[in-house]
Amino acid sequence: GTRSFSSWSRVPRNMPGGQQPQKHYGITSAISLAPPRDIDHQYTQKLCDAMKPFGVFEDEEELNHRLAVLGKLNNFVKEWIAEISELKNLPPSAISCVGGKIFTFGSYRLGVHTKGLSGVVLAPMLLCESACWREHLSRGSGQQSAAAVEDAFVPVIKFKFDGIEIDLLFARLALQSIPDNLDLRGDSILRNLDIRCIRSLNGCRVTDEILYLVPNKENFRLTLRAIKLWAKRRGIYSNMLGFLGGVSWAMLVARTCQLYPNAVAATLVHKFFLVFSKWEWPNPVLLKQPEESNLNLPVWDPRVNPSDRYHLMPIITPAYPQQNSTYNVSTSTRTIMSEEFKYGLSVTDEILQGKAEWSKLFEPPSFFQKYKHYIVLTASASTEENHLEWIGLVESKIRVLVGNLERNEYITLAHVNPQSFPGSKENRNENDFVSMWFIGIIFKKVENAESVNIDLTYDIQSFTDTVYRQANNINMLKDGMKIEATHVKKKQLHQYLPPELVQKKKRVSLWSLSHTHTHTHTQSVTVSTAPPSSSSSSSSSSGKPGAASSSSSQDESNGLEDSVNGAPAKRPLSPTQEEQAKRHKESEVSSNPASQTSPTPSQES
Repeated sequence: GTRSFSSWSRVPRNMPGGQQPQKHYGITSAISLAPPRDIDHQYTQKLCDAMKPFGVFEDEEELNHRLAVLGKLNNFVKEWIAEISELKNLPPSAISCVGGKIFTFGSYRLGVHTKGLSGVVLAPMLLCESACWREHLSRGSGQQSAAAVEDAFVPVIKFKFDGIEIDLLFARLALQSIPDNLDLRGDSILRNLDIRCIRSLNGCRVTDEILYLVPNKENFRLTLRAIKLWAKRRGIYSNMLGFLGGVSWAMLVARTCQLYPNAVAATLVHKFFLVFSKWEWPNPVLLKQPEESNLNLPVWDPRVNPSDRYHLMPIITPAYPQQNSTYNVSTSTRTIMSEEFKYGLSVTDEILQGKAEWSKLFEPPSFFQKYKHYIVLTASASTEENHLEWIGLVESKIRVLVGNLERNEYITLAHVNPQSFPGSKENRNENDFVSMWFIGIIFKKVENAESVNIDLTYDIQSFTDTVYRQANNINMLKDGMKIEATHVKKKQLHQYLPPELVQKKKRVSLWSLSHTHTHTHTQSVTVSTAPPSSSSSSSSSSGKPGAASSSSSQDESNGLEDSVNGAPAKRPLSPTQEEQAKRHKESEVSSNPASQTSPTPSQES
């Protein structure tokens, strides 16, 4: 299912054999056309049962409520467009058919909806812009909380309506009227639109194209629900932090469905892990051949755009203008996801052999036992409102810090946990609102060195400067808004987190006791970080555990927790090895660096 950059080419629409697009899905032929067996249906039923406790299925009442909300919003749109048509002195006959509609996209449109609802308001060309729509919305719905995110890549209005979180985009089409059954898939709809409207339409066009390109929508939906739940549980669901977001997971599942067009969900989940644990990144994942369009919009193409050649895990949207949905993926996040794909394969192998239950697939990883070194990133503000604004900005920049750490010659991997945690009472001032993120760090083993001094001051300083500068630029920075980054070791995490997250259930076997002191060489690591400085917010962190300038030169060499300080591996422990480590104690894995390395993505298959 992979192709090199040079071998995939654009295919004109009138290509011979292209007249029956439904016969053959995707850019290659299927791997297997095998129909499902009875046992596959049984495993699929068990998969559904295992997913139910996580609330991934919407009940009839919720579904009807959401449809009612969408109906009300559509009525607002039509009323608003009619009002403006009257103001522009259109004849009554024209007003009655000018139309206007909200087209949904994202997980709601794909049929795997969770809590919110995303859509785009489509208006005819007689409208000027989206600001008056926001006023109408507030007036008609009694929603005072409609907030515009104007500086976003795509202008969006966020609000809550009848208890449902709504994100609405706006696009003005070059049409006299907007019929209810408008098909957005054709490229001609993009003619004469400004770039912001094209971006607003992109979500709908990509979602519709994905649904069009899968052989069986129901099998696709159930598989996607399972994969999204798995990705969230395993801590790899976040486009912002450099993992994958919803549309990227949907495209990977769609590609799996194309390769196994007759398979049911249980088989597709297993094949998903099989395909993507062997995928040779950075070969792109494509759901269809990119087609030429004479609209001259920028599209993802590494042959034309040198910057596209540096994308590590390209997953290309199927609608024109084709974009890479995984632009934020870094070397660390790709490594972590590749390990998770392999672990998912080993678990689903066990499940389909009857050796494990589906619930095992959704068990969370032990992030706080996995690494010896962590960076704690703390964002604090003096009021709740300021804090919400502040953490939004800080979170959107965390991948800058991860990038800085990855470029440090002593660091092999920086693993950010997408979940944020509230600050503990001891680690904050009385009135502060605090959020913390944790980044697991693996340091390179330095040959022939007894101790290594690693200075992360510059990496952290340039990150905090970036955040403060951005906050200043958009006039967000308020008194009391602070960021701190602190190096801590695993044994200090209890000062920041509740005990159930940090404590490890120890199971000592005779095997592990007999192998405890097999290594001889240990290396001590001293890490220094400095407090961020800023004209408006400087913080001194003395008195906090391991804070600001943290020196940890004396690692205990007890053969267990810190048996090889500075983490010798080239890659993190694979999840399979993490399971073994649980059984045989950490020291056995860490005392054998070779056991921790995994093939580089280019060698994986």
